[in-house]
Amino acid sequence: MEPKSRALLIDIKRCIGCRACVAACKQAHAFPGDDTATELSATAYTALVDKSEDIHVRKLCMHCLTPSCASVCPVGALQKTAAGPVEYDAVRCLGCRYCMVACPWSVPRYEWSALAPSVRKCDFCRERFAQGGELPACVEACPVEATVAGTREDLVREAHRRVAEDPKGYDPQIYGETEAGGTSVLFLSPVPFAELGFRQGLGSEPLPGLTWEMLDKIPGVVTIGGTTLYALWWITHRREEVARAEEAARAR
Repeated sequence: MEPKSRALLIDIKRCIGCRACVAACKQAHAFPGDDTATELSATAYTALVDKSEDIHVRKLCMHCLTPSCASVCPVGALQKTAAGPVEYDAVRCLGCRYCMVACPWSVPRYEWSALAPSVRKCDFCRERFAQGGELPACVEACPVEATVAGTREDLVREAHRRVAEDPKGYDPQIYGETEAGGTSVLFLSPVPFAELGFRQGLGSEPLPGLTWEMLDKIPGVVTIGGTTLYALWWITHRREEVARAEEAARAR
């Protein structure tokens, strides 16, 4: 993966729990609700959990370097971009929700109540960057720079610098540096990550490699399953096109 791709460094030690990141994310995406989200949802791409009076933990898509969600998507609705984010294309999505099962952090959410549901997750403020913005909304809103943006290469270096300068103030682990092959969202913490509920034991190998190693032993599943799912996707979207055409005809 391109080492100069965009990334985030979230320093839990610096976070004051103001929830400005949650509010800014909702505002940037025109989502309803306030800044009280403690769980991810179709209208909350980031959330904040108060673990104690002094420790507050953000939740959001980790934007894996080799994302398992993209590897299991049979129609390429999820793609890791060279710029860093893992992006989602609702037009391609067939609604199989394999990505929700494959994600080791259980990030993707589904619009269960929508008439035309989509998978939802952090898009790294794609629209803001497309319009000339330089920072994600959550980064711009943070008053204490608990979340900073930069290239992954620079942020890994910065994380190591902070740990080296304050070894008693930080847990030595830089979460996301190697987990599941590495992620574009990195965390620093004053306490062991296991105490904060961060998933452990993921190893340093990208998860898609393990997945395809198993699937390669049963190629029929990949071929037949992929063909079947593509057919379902085509039928679903064809029905939507017909419905729209009929509605337009009735409106004339």
